[in-house]
Amino acid sequence: MEYKQRTLKQPVHFNGVGVHSGEKVNLTIKPAPPNSGINFKRVDLPAKPVIKAHFNRVVDTSLATVIGENGCIVSTIEHIMACLAGLAIDNVVIEIDGHETPIMDGSGADFTKMINKAGIVAQDAPRMYFAIKSPIKLEKDGKSVELYPARNFKITCTIKFDHKAINTQTFSIDLTAKTFQEEICRARTFGFLHEVEYMKFYGLAKGGSLDNAVVIDENGVMNEGGLRFADEFVRHKILDCIGDLSLLGMPILGHIILYKSGHNFNHEFLKEFFNQKASWETMTLAEFEAPFKN
Repeated sequence: MEYKQRTLKQPVHFNGVGVHSGEKVNLTIKPAPPNSGINFKRVDLPAKPVIKAHFNRVVDTSLATVIGENGCIVSTIEHIMACLAGLAIDNVVIEIDGHETPIMDGSGADFTKMINKAGIVAQDAPRMYFAIKSPIKLEKDGKSVELYPARNFKITCTIKFDHKAINTQTFSIDLTAKTFQEEICRARTFGFLHEVEYMKFYGLAKGGSLDNAVVIDENGVMNEGGLRFADEFVRHKILDCIGDLSLLGMPILGHIILYKSGHNFNHEFLKEFFNQKASWETMTLAEFEAPFKN
């Protein structure tokens, strides 16, 4: 956990295709001043509009997390947001020349590697946290998200799929930059072959392939190299969750427990989080730790 806000030492550039649009896109992450947060800038549009990466800018969660404002959108932001959160980076401008971020290899590995290579610097401003004081719960249609007080940020996630390649998987992690890089960032997005074929028929998943997703048919995993982790599926759901939760605008000090949740339900939970303002307070890490040192 960090006491100071952080940004990049220097810009870092990526290019690839959008998993749904299939369009080539360039993306550059640039340093930004303290307290500015994470902002996406559409440099392909005449006014170069900026959209703040915040839950109240989310306009769609059906297939990915999409933010938008004044008719301008940026889609599939969850992986890059997860990497920035996982590496404890608070302030950047993300310049992009299309409406969808590049999918890279379907995980956060490339983003994480290149961000580390660019370097991360502490800024002259304290990092603020949401400290959880009492439980917040949301349950609906067999899904649930629960958030409890804790000394750090911990995620426990359970997924259930009626397929022998996945079945029920649970993974729990105390999130730090180290554990994020070792245990989470390499886990790839996944989908079932019949779903991919259906999406392609309707003009979606145009950029999807075995190079950027784990694809499962009735026999199991189709990718030649197999899985990166035996439980790669649940680890990727945690990657998505980290990205979605980062749209609160500040990191959490608490233990979040997810059961069969996805982008849409994660977003519903963020709205519930702000409805329960008595359950949390914002503070610096030094303020949070003070009672434990007495």
